[in-house]
Amino acid sequence: MTTMDPLPGVEIWRGGVNTWDCDEMGHMNVRHYVVRAQEGLVGLAAELDLPHAFSPHANATLLVKEHHIRFLREAHAGAPLTMLGGVIEMGETEARLLQLLIHPASGELAATFQTTVVHATPREGQPFPWPKVARDRAEALKVEVPEKARARSLDLSPFTPTASLARAEALGLTRIGLGGLLPSDCDVYGRMRAEQFIGRVSDGIGAFIHPFRDVVVQHAEHKPARTGGAVLEYRIAYLAWPRAGDRVEIRSGLIGTDARTMRVAHWMLDPATGEPWGTSEAVAITFDLDARKVVPVSDAARAALAANEVAGLGL
Repeated sequence: MTTMDPLPGVEIWRGGVNTWDCDEMGHMNVRHYVVRAQEGLVGLAAELDLPHAFSPHANATLLVKEHHIRFLREAHAGAPLTMLGGVIEMGETEARLLQLLIHPASGELAATFQTTVVHATPREGQPFPWPKVARDRAEALKVEVPEKARARSLDLSPFTPTASLARAEALGLTRIGLGGLLPSDCDVYGRMRAEQFIGRVSDGIGAFIHPFRDVVVQHAEHKPARTGGAVLEYRIAYLAWPRAGDRVEIRSGLIGTDARTMRVAHWMLDPATGEPWGTSEAVAITFDLDARKVVPVSDAARAALAANEVAGLGL
């Protein structure tokens, strides 16, 4: 598939990038991609004939269980964006949805989402079967996953979570975030908004990843004058939903490297119980801010970084 091939789905969101959506890299921050995906999910729920799924008095809602995200092309301040959505598959109480964030002027993909949702009671979060009307609409909204939206470097197979605060301590994972949830961080049902996970990782990642980037630059054949970081791919599993007043702690570790990327795990944990709120794996690059391209990871850099890798780390 090329970027100019027709993309599947119906329009579920349209808007653009604000200056305040962008970070020190000069492009829209990852948290705002997830914000757009959540807004698009409201539109896709309406297409499934569930127009009130996210209203305070809904009888059913959609809880996000997983996000698989590929970040494909930067979005800068002022850029218009639109989103298409469709249904990849639907089970008894869950569905896997496709969301494509697009630069409308060129037709190029900015990012893709495979979003796994649970049809659930709004307040208790208990799964229950989809209504017939949603199943019928899902058939009409059926799409195939384009090649550029498929998993590339991450495994999307089912998994058993291994994250806990005790295991994070045993593995020596770095604390990159610690805080509490304010009411403004939560949705109309009092649950943490989805973008809080990836956003808090983004807020705390600098001190953790900068030493690794320095190693990459130190061993680079052509040393860029200014570097930053960017994420190419993410898998986030939301295991439980903290509420206003709950505390969250982010622990991170380096899984491994290849010729272009670093693979990192991030765990969001409950400091009170030690149990996980969510887990994620991310594929990140060192980014030449002037050339706007990847800084390769040389063999020498990989050898130097190997000492920082955490064996057995993952979701």
